[in-house]
Formats: sequence, structure tokens, C-alpha cells
Amino acid sequence: MSGLRTLGEFIVEKQADFPHATGDLSSLLASIRLAAKIVNREINKAGLVDDITGAVGTENVQGEAQQKLDVYANDKFKSALEARDQVCGVASEEEDEAVTFNKQLNKNAKYVVLMDPLDGSSNIDVNVSVGTIFSIYRRVSPIGTPPTEEDFLQPGNKQVAAGYVIYGSSTMLVYTTGNGVNGFTYDPSLGTFCLSHENMMIPEDGFIYSINEGNYIRFPQGVKKYIKYCQESQPSEGRPYTSRYIGSLVSDFHRNLLKGGIYLYPSTESHPQGKLRLLYECNPMAFLMEQAGGIASDGRQRIMDIEPTELHQRVPFFVGSKNMVNKVEDFLERYSDSE
Repeated sequence: MSGLRTLGEFIVEKQADFPHATGDLSSLLASIRLAAKIVNREINKAGLVDDITGAVGTENVQGEAQQKLDVYANDKFKSALEARDQVCGVASEEEDEAVTFNKQLNKNAKYVVLMDPLDGSSNIDVNVSVGTIFSIYRRVSPIGTPPTEEDFLQPGNKQVAAGYVIYGSSTMLVYTTGNGVNGFTYDPSLGTFCLSHENMMIPEDGFIYSINEGNYIRFPQGVKKYIKYCQESQPSEGRPYTSRYIGSLVSDFHRNLLKGGIYLYPSTESHPQGKLRLLYECNPMAFLMEQAGGIASDGRQRIMDIEPTELHQRVPFFVGSKNMVNKVEDFLERYSDSE
């Protein structure tokens, strides 16, 4: 026990590495830690308490059915972030518009947060891992004024920090501030997150591909060809690869980060721009993956170089081991005109 380093201790220890370190970002991360504990507690009650599972009966701005825990997690993370006075506003996958915090202390805050409060929430009812994704930016509007849309529509290469919480067989918080990726496992007996995965790195090659193959017929030709490449028998190259798809971005990403692999969510006929959200899902995961030695692409360009034009913008997403992402980009280029 003497060698344990808690998330709080680690944040203080690494504070000098944070951009514009003043202690504000440390406090902001502490608020995310608190909200994650609260959401984790409720998730662990699923199946025991009737009023936290199932759909609310409403849809979010993307037209997706909101689960009760979507709304609960969104409220808890908003409340925790507003209470700390380091955040002037939040944009969430569950909100139509960005939310402005109107207290004067919040107006003087330096940061905005974009988040997917409960990724993969439809898995809750069947006891499958879900997660929270967050992305932190330094505001560009003047301090002391309400945040503007420009504060939220920043490219991913402007992120100050990003991370996710995975609620699974154990609960983990994984984050980066641009100085590597570190993971912390929640110890419920202590009520704290403890460093368990220091300086996480993804292998350059992997043997897992993660994609919803039920949509195969709707995929671009380059993606179809890549899937067949993954399935070919080529023992000298480790093929055929293993197909693993959970249906929660956080869960699939986390497994591939640890073991090596690629996650693919391409465009389809019904979603020609892709389905995952650039600001709430792709940018934060891209930041983490690049810091861990991997690549994140829309199939043609670096995810974090895309200039956002709207809060709920969607993009195709290919993320994972360097050589695997490079390979799928090659297939997309070779077969781009042969749909």
C-alpha cells in the first residue's frame, strides 16, 4: 500500500507539466473525478433500482433515444464542473446548445469542457461496459465574459487535456495533458482512483479490428476491402485478425489501447459524414491515442486538424495502432472511386 499513488497526488505531482499551470486545471480534473465516482455508484445499482435503467422517452439532438442514466450522468458532470469555478461553460452530446455557467466566478474561468457523459449507455441494461469521455480547452473569448461558440469550436490540436472513464469489471479513469497517457483504477474500499497504468503505449501493430460488421453492405469500398484483408489467412503477418466489437467506443478503444488494434466507424449510406461526434468523441480519443503512440484519422486526414463548424458535427473515425490505421488509409485511397 505504501507504493500507491492516488489520482489527486499524481495530478499535484505533474502540475508543472500542465500548460498554463496555475492549479485551476488540477481542480477541474478533481471535479471530473468526483462526478465519475457518483456516476459509477449509480451504474453499479443498475438492475437493483428500477428508476435508473431504460429510456427516458425523449431524444437528444442527434435523434437518439436518451437513457435515464444519460440524463443523470449529464446532470452530475455539469453540476460538478460548475461548482469548481474553473469552467465557464460545457458542451455535451446530450444538450442541443452549449451550456453557459453564469456565476461571476465561472465567467472568470479559463476553460470549457466538451463531453459525452455516458457513452454506450444502451449497454447499461445488459450489464456491458460503458464510459464517459471528456475534452478540455482553454477559452479564446475574453475572461469575465460569457463563453462564445468559438470557445467550443476549436480543433482537437488545441486541447489542453482529454480523457475517459470506463465503468466495467473495474472502473478506470484515463487521461492526458499532452505529456503521455496514464490510467487510474478506482478502489471502492478507499474511495479513490489509484495509478495502475503509467505511461500507456499502444503497440505499433495489433491483431484486433473493431467494427460493426452488420453494416458491411453500406461501407465504402475501401473499408470492405480492408475487412477482407483482416480476415485473410496470412500466418506470417498474424492474419486473420480477431474481430472484437462491444458497441461502446470507450470499451473498444480501451481494449485496443492495451492490446493493440484498430477501431473503425466509417461513413455509411445512412450516415455519409460518419456517426461519431468530432467534438465529444473523436477529438478527445484522438488526443489520447496520439499521446499513446497511435493514430486517429477520418480516413484521409488527422482528426485533430479538422476545423469544427458545428457542435454536433460528425466524422468517420479510424483510430488505433499506427500500422493498422496507415493500412486502412491506403485501402481507402486505392478504392475511393470504385464504390
